[in-house]
This record gives sequence, structure tokens and C-alpha cells, in this order.
Amino acid sequence: MKKVTTTIFVLTAITLFSFTKPAPPQDSKTRGKALYETYCLTCHQDDGSGVPKLNPPLSKTTWVNGDKKKLIKWVLSGSTDKVPIDGVTYDNNMPPQDYLKDEEIADVLTYVRSSFGNKSSAVTPAEVKAVRATIK
Repeated sequence: MKKVTTTIFVLTAITLFSFTKPAPPQDSKTRGKALYETYCLTCHQDDGSGVPKLNPPLSKTTWVNGDKKKLIKWVLSGSTDKVPIDGVTYDNNMPPQDYLKDEEIADVLTYVRSSFGNKSSAVTPAEVKAVRATIK
């Protein structure tokens, strides 16, 4: 009986391990898309178009494609001010996202800066960390 039980255990283990493959590592943009869908999509919409005069679009704007430090600070600090972006003023509050880790902010901004028609460079966790250190 012991030999049968051992054989069944071994065969079960071999079967489980043969069908279980580790998930491939995700890149920054893939992780960023998931974060966008969790934290940003409600206000900025599935296609990054935003909501007119409330939440700015994320497609082809100077805020998204411009100075990374300014964009990172905006995400970390949020905004309660009226914000003019490319000639249109948006006045909905954006809560600070400072509870996100540096890598998470880098990932979501990398996704945004390379999606919705944008073709800007990636944001690194080191860049987020540097900006975070300047915010009091």
C-alpha cells in the first residue's frame, strides 16, 4: 500500500509541475496599464481622453509629454487648483497618489507617456524617488 501511495504522490506532483509554468515577468508598461486601470481610468477614461473641463486628457498634451519632474510631482502631490493645459482649464481635484510606490508611479507614467498616441520616454523609479524627496 505504501508503494502505491508514494507512486500516486509522485505522479500527481509531476503532473502539477508539468502544467504549472511561472508567469513571464511583466515590463513596466504592462504593469503601468494595470495600475492605470485601477487608479486613473475613472477620471481620465479608457482612452486617456479625460472629461472636458474637469479631468485633463492624457493624450498628446504638454503635461504628459513635457517635463517628467513636473508630471511626477503632480501625481505625487495631486491638485486642487484650476490647471490650464494647452489652452483649456481643468478644475476637478486630483487626489495625491503618494501612497503608490516609486516603481508603481514610474510604471503608470511610463504607460501613459507611451500610450494614447504619446511617444515619450519612460519614467524610472529613481526619477520618482528624486522628485518625492523634494516634496515636503
